[in-house]
Amino acid sequence: MDEQEKLRILITDDSRLLRKKLREELERLGCEVSEAVNGKEAITLVLEQEFDGIILDIVMPVVGGIEALAFIREVAPDVPVVMLSSMGTPQKLIHCLKMGAIDFIHKPYTREQIIHTVERLKRLKFKRQQKSTAVEPTEGNI
Repeated sequence: MDEQEKLRILITDDSRLLRKKLREELERLGCEVSEAVNGKEAITLVLEQEFDGIILDIVMPVVGGIEALAFIREVAPDVPVVMLSSMGTPQKLIHCLKMGAIDFIHKPYTREQIIHTVERLKRLKFKRQQKSTAVEPTEGNI
């Protein structure tokens, strides 16, 4: 995968060990990875950079994942967000999906879940690229 095709993923979790392991797995899959330790840092990075996907823990200090998700949906509505939690209840899952998250990964995650997530993010990136390069109908090209 060349530099232009690499998925740019933001991992947001307060666990340094989880971020490290997830970064290693994503980089092995050819992704370019940034990290944030809480929702506040994630929001700052989303305002400064473009991402093809965000993996966002629900329970974090300072600003939690649900609050960060709400803000991210406002400023970057097309960026797919995957929620991550070890404390995920069906109610939280449904709430996050209604807020615009595309998926939910329960900790501890499996390698297959990460591969599935990356493949889904690749498909969504391709669809966004196709959409942005589509020719708008004008009098000259109808």
